[in-house]
Amino acid sequence: REVGADAFAEFRVLGKGGFGEVCACQRRATGKMYANKRLNKKRLKKRQGYEAALVEKRILARVHSRFIVALACAFQTKADLCLVMTLMNGGDLRYHVYNVDEENPGFPEPRAVFYTAQILLGLEHLHQHRIVYR
Repeated sequence: REVGADAFAEFRVLGKGGFGEVCACQRRATGKMYANKRLNKKRLKKRQGYEAALVEKRILARVHSRFIVALACAFQTKADLCLVMTLMNGGDLRYHVYNVDEENPGFPEPRAVFYTAQILLGLEHLHQHRIVYR
């Protein structure tokens, strides 16, 4: 079923990248929260990033792991390509390393081992599907 920008209500910006930004959004029909990665078409064209965006979409659509965000849907607007993905609460790893305790950056070893295991399980899932990405 076709889905467009009008199916979602956008909230705050969660992060920014070279091609656009990620915003929290809510599906109007269900109330479920997602992360919408909006990739600006002009920036993609200027930096020759269309192919990378399509590869990312194909990979996210193929993988299903607790350790990798899942693609819920994808659509485009006049200005943006949009990848709507599962919302992972808690922020990114960099935030936890440097901002949680600014006077003592980093983690205790057990927490570092836990995060490392999650990352490795995500990579293992990709490799099982013969995907090497980034």
